[in-house]
Amino acid sequence: MGITIGIVGAGQFSQCFVQLFQAHPYVDEVALAELHEDRREKFAKAFSLKQTYASLEEMLSSDVDAVAIFTQRHLHGPMTIQALQAGKHVYCAVPMAQSLEEISAILEEVKRSGLIYMTGETSYYYPSTVYCRDQFKAGHFGRFVYGEAQYLHDMTHGFYDAFKYSGGKDWKKVAGIPPMYYPTHSVSMVLSVTGAKATKVSCLGYVDQHEDGIFREGANLWDNTFSNQSALVRTSDGGMMRLNEFRRVGWGGNNSVYMSMFGTTGSYEEHAGGSAWTSLKWGAVQDLTPQLACKDQYVHLNDSNLNQTLQHDFHASLAKVHHSFRLPHTYEGLPNGHFGSHQFLVDDYLKAIYTKKLPPNHAWRAADYLAPGLVAHESSKREGDMMDVPDFGSPPSEWKLLDPDSFVAYRD
Repeated sequence: MGITIGIVGAGQFSQCFVQLFQAHPYVDEVALAELHEDRREKFAKAFSLKQTYASLEEMLSSDVDAVAIFTQRHLHGPMTIQALQAGKHVYCAVPMAQSLEEISAILEEVKRSGLIYMTGETSYYYPSTVYCRDQFKAGHFGRFVYGEAQYLHDMTHGFYDAFKYSGGKDWKKVAGIPPMYYPTHSVSMVLSVTGAKATKVSCLGYVDQHEDGIFREGANLWDNTFSNQSALVRTSDGGMMRLNEFRRVGWGGNNSVYMSMFGTTGSYEEHAGGSAWTSLKWGAVQDLTPQLACKDQYVHLNDSNLNQTLQHDFHASLAKVHHSFRLPHTYEGLPNGHFGSHQFLVDDYLKAIYTKKLPPNHAWRAADYLAPGLVAHESSKREGDMMDVPDFGSPPSEWKLLDPDSFVAYRD
């Protein structure tokens, strides 16, 4: 018997993943839970889903084996805990939670239940991150010195539309989420390369001045006034990391997530115009742009309601540096997204369930990606006080880690 997956939320993002779950060799059926009847029916018809549920609770009482949560950011923590308590494996779009307490509760449920939890962090499989991870593993960086990553996503670049779609009449209350409560695109780019953790953080915030009033005290669920936040982080390997989370910024590059990393023997730099590798050999700069460019070799989704920026994010395919050999052949010709990451993330999750091994982006790494941002926001409210980032530890020793690139037999 294969796996039955329950998609939670018929939103703009979840539609990018349904076909990937359906086409995977380990999956027998995909179901849907959605509160809005019209969206539920439209979604089910578009993807030929036989089983639908009017709520998460209905789905969790069914015989689905695992769920994939694509709901509003502030709902992820409680829904994850609810699903784990119901005995379901969990894939959850970022962020993992909204507080250190929710992180602890999720980790406790994962340890208690022995179920797979995976965070759907797209930046983990961005071409730049894959390239740097391969270079670091091969020793070409030397020792890590400094990394910087930034998520430069102005509200006008699709966020207004997305928050209105998911938040309804109260969309502004959730649109004002502190930027550092959504830090995982940035944090994971560096920490997933080095394997280190954040230990201390100091952060400053930019008090928003925009007339829409979203980032104002009393206007959102967090009384948050910051639309932009910038943090400096100490890492457990003795290195340094800078994080920028900007939501009001005049930035129109091809990508909203960028990173650069510097080591004692080699460095990677990425900017709006391209990417490069350099080393101790003076003047030797290798242009990586052709290797990291995602080629348009997959069928695109068609959704006229998506903002142009989101269309680009959701439809990117594969780059030369991607380890495409490890994907099931059933993915050939299917949509991909976020610079080639979607197919790898779904494959990781299903391989983890099938092999009973932890995926790369397991619960403890999800905590490592999120905790620095939560603490950084508190630091910004104290005008940059240096604060300790809690260490949530590592998985229990009896849990083996999945190597997604190693051979795992797919079902016929």
